[in-house]
Amino acid sequence: MVDVLRYTAFAAEPDGGNPAGVVLDANSLTDADMLRIAAEVGYSETAFVTGTTDDAVSVRYFSPDAEVPFCGHATVALAVALTERQGPGDRVFATAAGAVALETSRAADGTVQVAMTSVEPATRPFEPDALLQLLGLTAADIAEGHPLLESFAGNWHPVVVLADRELFHQFRFAPEPLAELMRERGWSGTVTVLHPTGPGEYEARNLFPVGRITEDPATGSAAASTGAYLRAVHMAVPGDRIVIRQGRHVGRPSILLVDVPATGGITVRGGATRI
Repeated sequence: MVDVLRYTAFAAEPDGGNPAGVVLDANSLTDADMLRIAAEVGYSETAFVTGTTDDAVSVRYFSPDAEVPFCGHATVALAVALTERQGPGDRVFATAAGAVALETSRAADGTVQVAMTSVEPATRPFEPDALLQLLGLTAADIAEGHPLLESFAGNWHPVVVLADRELFHQFRFAPEPLAELMRERGWSGTVTVLHPTGPGEYEARNLFPVGRITEDPATGSAAASTGAYLRAVHMAVPGDRIVIRQGRHVGRPSILLVDVPATGGITVRGGATRI
């Protein structure tokens, strides 16, 4: 019998956040076992601890359909679960995407706070016509100063920043054609659609039709990729904190805090609570 813990990460209110499964001892599980468990749990991702050394915790992530290289909200959930059992401190998670640094602490109310620093990020251009067509958008809808790029901080995410608030809230898409495009392009994370709501603040819709849901309530890897993207296009400078609000469209409001350093990995801050 495998013990599966359930947490919700990055919640902005009691019913918010993104649920994740956590398995603290997966040493003896096969790939098929982990995929089956993730499907039974039914969340967008479940994190499995497959080994522990003095230097790092080895972690794998499975959606109900496949293994994914990295998952930010499940990483935060796992960091909280370990801190509740072992106490706060610094940890490194060894993932398929690379080493992810975690700092955990306890707030005055006893809740665990997590600072997750991504692997080395990157950005690159991509051919956007097919994606824009599937979302019912045109190049004229893109916010000034926010070029279309793919951004990586554990997973590759195409980043689309829309100028118009109503368009951001109202655009629709057919899940299966978008999922097919994502598979073709190797986008194992989400399609990240943003709208600037104020200085250093964005609302996000993270499209995830390759899972059992079509939009993700809170996406840590996309938040880190957003920080990398904003740094690359000079819409964020070192020392900035970016506030990302997500999940309103799926009824699970979430908030992710993104710290942008001059170089290196992007830090995403948040917490998780037991379901």
